[in-house]
Amino acid sequence: MFRTYLTSVRRGFVLAALALVSWLDLLLELVGFCLLCVGLVFAYTLALEGTRPRAALTRRLAGRWCGVEVEPPYRPAPPEPERERDGWYRDGNSLFKRSWFIKWTKRFEWITGDPATGRDLGWQLWNPVAGLLLIPAVLLAGPRALRLYGKWTRWWLGPRPGRTGDGWLKTRLKALGFQLGLLALSAAQLGMAIPTLLALIWPAPLFPAMVVAGRSVTDTLRREAKYWTGVRIDRPYLPEPPFPVPRADGMYRHGRQLYDTPWWPSRLARLRWVMVDRATWRDLAAAVVNSAVLLALAVPTVALVSLGLWGVVALWIWRPFGQALALTPVAVAAVVAGLAATPWLTRLGARFAKVLLGPTEASRLGQRVERLKQTRTDASVAQAAELRRIERDLHDGVQSRLVAMGMKLGAVEALIDSDPAAAKRLAAELRQTSSETLTELRLLVRGIHPPVLSERGLGDAVRAMALDSPLRASVNGTLPRLEQPAEACAYFAVSELLGNAAKHGEARRVSIELGYDDGLLRIEVTDDGKGGANAARGSGIRGIERRLGAFDGTFALTSPLGGPTKAIMEIPCQLDPDASSPKTSTSSETV
Repeated sequence: MFRTYLTSVRRGFVLAALALVSWLDLLLELVGFCLLCVGLVFAYTLALEGTRPRAALTRRLAGRWCGVEVEPPYRPAPPEPERERDGWYRDGNSLFKRSWFIKWTKRFEWITGDPATGRDLGWQLWNPVAGLLLIPAVLLAGPRALRLYGKWTRWWLGPRPGRTGDGWLKTRLKALGFQLGLLALSAAQLGMAIPTLLALIWPAPLFPAMVVAGRSVTDTLRREAKYWTGVRIDRPYLPEPPFPVPRADGMYRHGRQLYDTPWWPSRLARLRWVMVDRATWRDLAAAVVNSAVLLALAVPTVALVSLGLWGVVALWIWRPFGQALALTPVAVAAVVAGLAATPWLTRLGARFAKVLLGPTEASRLGQRVERLKQTRTDASVAQAAELRRIERDLHDGVQSRLVAMGMKLGAVEALIDSDPAAAKRLAAELRQTSSETLTELRLLVRGIHPPVLSERGLGDAVRAMALDSPLRASVNGTLPRLEQPAEACAYFAVSELLGNAAKHGEARRVSIELGYDDGLLRIEVTDDGKGGANAARGSGIRGIERRLGAFDGTFALTSPLGGPTKAIMEIPCQLDPDASSPKTSTSSETV
């Protein structure tokens, strides 16, 4: 009996010593996360994977010494990428010559998306405290204390049923990481602002290049602020100047000066572009101001959390047991107080950054003018392409049939007296050809402007389209009669989305939501396909964007791998003033 007690005491001291190493693991992971925030993404994955063997050792010791079996809770590792027949590796719609990037991306998503990784982090934070408490407990209770520690280990490191959402601690730890990430990005922005200002003094031709390089860092801060805090910060920059175009005499003009080559005009135009853009100077000011503000917001949180954690360690190492036990709640309260306000402080820092990094009225107008120029060009190109299509369809289809009918009519005239039977057969063929020509004309007209759209409006036209679709479609919503150009634009956009869902998305069901409110037509199309749609790789989706752009509309696509795919279209438009009797479609129908 006494020998069992001594064995349990020895094992308790070993487990306590091993528990103290958890804080070193946590420190290593914190360093890896900070490196992740500044772009060194490989460090975080290596840190997380490097600490798992010590958690696995604790599981084995819990089963061997504490009598509590702890199964590994981790998700299965992703499989190795497979080379396709052409020698390339595929990841979604992207191809790679080598597999290392796909392999690392999959492992990063695997280890960061595993809920067990978050539990490992929580265990590393609190396990040293439990290890220090294990020493007096095992001296008093022996094997019972070991079994209690084993259950503690299983609660943290064992499998758990899935839960939705993040807990209080995980939410605030993530917010703390986001706060430090914003601070790191702001410091990187400051690091780019200093050489940019020096380039303004000398050498001035490098100033535009330094500004553009600094904007890439600032854009990263804008993007991560939206991802981490939900605060959207739009890009405020004026459009880039076009490349110089030679005059009739081959010279290039900038202001009142002519040049033989476009080098100097392009450099001077880019220099003027960044100098007159207020966003350039706002970015430089934000690099200083935001760094100071984010640092001031992070200091209370980091101070309370770090001092509280250090206080817990220091109390149990250098203070008597009773005093440490009495003061530990104070140190834990400091940690809780520091973490409690972290989400609010992080959002506050992002909102403050938006003040200087967001667009001004001048930049908004400049971006709108550039967008209108682009949409005007796209509309002209689309209209020309549509006219060419109509001309081609008429020339290759209807025109050839009409020519054939004319030739057959001539043959009928020649045969009607000499061979009436043959003339009758040709007349019957003419009747069939005329019917086919009429059908083809109707299809052509339907492709230009469907009759149901003119007669019944957009709502019923979409329902008729859903009836012809091979998908199980549900159409919901109420629409008045709108301007005919906007209705036609929305009709063909929905038609393209339904075709993509059936052809490329391998969907079986699709839901279409229609709505009109305060001069804005909104259409939401959701399918249950395989996802992975990308506007950068699909000409059909780009065509939808061009269609909507002609009406100053917007198109938002969300299509993660595995689905579902959701497309939201918004088109500013007015009610049709020429509608004699405005009709509204029924509110809901499944086809």
